[in-house]
Amino acid sequence: MAQSQTWPPLPSRLDFATPYGKLGIKSYEYVYESRLQIDDVEIRPPIEGLLNITYAFDLPDAEAALVSVSDGDLQCPFKYRWVVLHRKGYSVSPPIGACSEKIKVSVKGRRFFLETPNNQKADKIDTYIYDGKALTRRSRKFVQAPQP
Repeated sequence: MAQSQTWPPLPSRLDFATPYGKLGIKSYEYVYESRLQIDDVEIRPPIEGLLNITYAFDLPDAEAALVSVSDGDLQCPFKYRWVVLHRKGYSVSPPIGACSEKIKVSVKGRRFFLETPNNQKADKIDTYIYDGKALTRRSRKFVQAPQP
């Protein structure tokens, strides 16, 4: 079955207030030095670059945000990190090297999904899945729907 793929525009915000703390971006004079913070304290591991909080999700016992990170790398201009805030602290996903602004995100239970075109093979779509501990990647063939 043929599929068509449309990519929504990438939202942007600089802060995200939650019951578990305020996730925010501290800007510096040099654009690629911005840093991600929770309640004005830099998170660990540090996340630095041109940052945007692109998506935020309200979960039963947590809040999650997807942060886009651009560090000036022309080969891979966009990377992403999931940040999950909860009563006992927070977790941060490994970097997702999607390299594209074209993404779709969703949450199912405690799993976070980021879907994007494969940055090396135009006929593939990658899905990155973060479960709060590990990041996995699945690829599938992209079939363009016939044009009328």
